[in-house]
Amino acid sequence: MRGRVRPGVFWGAGVIRVSVAILVIAVVAFALLPQQSQFLFHMLGEPLADLVAVPVKGMATVDRTLREWWMQYIALQGLSQQNRQLRETVRQLNGEVNRLREQAYRAERLASLLAFQEDKSVRTVAAKVIGRSVSNWYQGVILDKGEDDGIQEQMGVMTPAGVAGRIVRASMSTSIALLTTDPNLVIAGMIQRTRDEGMVQGTSQELVRMKYLPPLSSVKTGDAVVTSGLTGGFPRGVLIGEVSRVEESDDGLFRAAQIVPAVQSRHLDEVLVVVSPRSPEAMPSPDHALIAPGPRNPTP
Repeated sequence: MRGRVRPGVFWGAGVIRVSVAILVIAVVAFALLPQQSQFLFHMLGEPLADLVAVPVKGMATVDRTLREWWMQYIALQGLSQQNRQLRETVRQLNGEVNRLREQAYRAERLASLLAFQEDKSVRTVAAKVIGRSVSNWYQGVILDKGEDDGIQEQMGVMTPAGVAGRIVRASMSTSIALLTTDPNLVIAGMIQRTRDEGMVQGTSQELVRMKYLPPLSSVKTGDAVVTSGLTGGFPRGVLIGEVSRVEESDDGLFRAAQIVPAVQSRHLDEVLVVVSPRSPEAMPSPDHALIAPGPRNPTP
C-alpha cells in the first residue's frame, strides 16, 4: 500500500547498524581515553551513588529498628511469662499465708478455750459453730455437739470473753443456741459495781437491754454487767457486756440500761457449753432463785 510507512522501516537494519556503531565508538573512546572516561564516570557516579545511598541507608535503619523491636518483643514475651509465673506464685503464697493465719487464729481461740476449761469449778464442752440462722424469726447458731456429748436444753453457751447465748434445742449430734441479742432469750444479770440485779434480754434491733433495775440504782455508763448465777445455766460473774446508756421507765418504777455485748455473735466460731455451772452444794433453792431482787418483808 502506498502512502503508508511500515513499522519495519523505522526499526530496520539501518537503525540497528547505527546503534551498534555508536556502542563501538563509546567502547573505543573508553579504551583510548581511560582517564577522561574514569573522570566522566566518577562525575556521573558520585551523585548517583549519593542518590542510591539514601534509600539503602533508610532500609538499613528500618532493618536495624525492626530487629531491635523484634528482640525487645522476644524479651518482653519472656518477661510476660515470668510475670505470669510470679503472679501465680504470689497467689499461691497469699493463699498459704491466709491458711496459716487462719490456723494461728484458730489455735489462739482453742488455747483460750482450753485455758478456760482448766477452771475445775465449771465443767464445759467445747463445740464448733457449723451453721447460722438466716431467718428474721430468731438469732441463733448450730453447734456440732448434741445429746451424745451431754448437751441439753437451757445450758449456757459462752466463750472466754463472756456470755454468748443458751441452748434451746438439742438432738443426738447437734444443738441450737439462741444468742444474747435474740428477744426470746432472757438471762439473769447483775451490775458488777453496784450489785443491782435485773433481767438481760435481746431486742429486735440486735441490741441487749437490762430491765427491772431498782429505781434508785446508781448504774452508769461503763459499768460491767455479769451473770448473777441465780437461775442456772451460767456460773456467777460471767461477763455479759458493758452499759452504754441508762434509761428511765415511763412509770418511774424501774430503770433500764442498754448494753454492748461482750461477745460479738456474728464472729462466733468455737464456744463452750456450760454442762455444770457449779457444784450442787452451791446451787440455790428454786424458791430463792425466783425471788425478785430487792428487800423483802419479814414473815409475820
